[in-house]
Amino acid sequence: MRFKFLLKPGWLALTLAVWVFAGACIYFLSPWQFGRNDERQAQNSAITKSLKSDPVRFGAQHDEWQKVEIKGRYVPELEALARLRTVQGEAAFEVITPFETTTGHRVLVDRGYVRPVNGIKPPNFQQPPTGEVTLIGLARPNESNATPAFEQDGRKQIYSINNDAVGQGIEPGYYQLIENQPGALDTLPLPRIESGPFFSYALQWIAFGVMAVGGWLYFTIREARPGGVLHEDTKKRRKKSIAELLAEEGDDGTDEPRAEADDAGQLHGTRHVT
Repeated sequence: MRFKFLLKPGWLALTLAVWVFAGACIYFLSPWQFGRNDERQAQNSAITKSLKSDPVRFGAQHDEWQKVEIKGRYVPELEALARLRTVQGEAAFEVITPFETTTGHRVLVDRGYVRPVNGIKPPNFQQPPTGEVTLIGLARPNESNATPAFEQDGRKQIYSINNDAVGQGIEPGYYQLIENQPGALDTLPLPRIESGPFFSYALQWIAFGVMAVGGWLYFTIREARPGGVLHEDTKKRRKKSIAELLAEEGDDGTDEPRAEADDAGQLHGTRHVT
């Protein structure tokens, strides 16, 4: 049976590995990269639209990156620092200060970032203004980690910008201040509007999956043919004797091995006569 070799343990393992890898490339890895590309495109579109539009008044829900105008006052006693941040390639803390609107809602405001002292400790920075102010921020969703805030180096700190992490009675999401707003520190830069490499990565994963299956098919077909390159033929693989090797050398159209043998015989068969 020509394809009986497919039932060998080695071939079964190879087949399983190839098809699992190809399936992962085509059905998991490439869709994941396509999804990241779609997210990047949606983000770029939202940021571009936000930069060109006027701010809307604070309401119950806002699209991500939408400019929102909020009136109220800061609540600095509940302020927290988001730790383990990187801004423009350097370590930073983001200053998260709750804000109570004139309508009685409490929201989180990202006032910007500050650089740590000695690489780890939060520095002193300007406190937010007291009294009622009007500010404009970009609507952002909660970050996933809701680990409660903790005290360190004399400051309340959080791992993730999340209303549940900061305290009770605060609405989900937060507002990232733009430049020249009351209470703003060094404002966070907007993400660069670029497509990124995700689409090309998705195509590469598809190509890897197709190449893996193509290689498996190629070697399977070659092996299925008579005398397949991967077929184990013990007769062909047995060691040849020295006589057989010399005979093969003598059959290559030259007389060198045979001549050398004759010379050797004459040398050993010659006697010295005095």
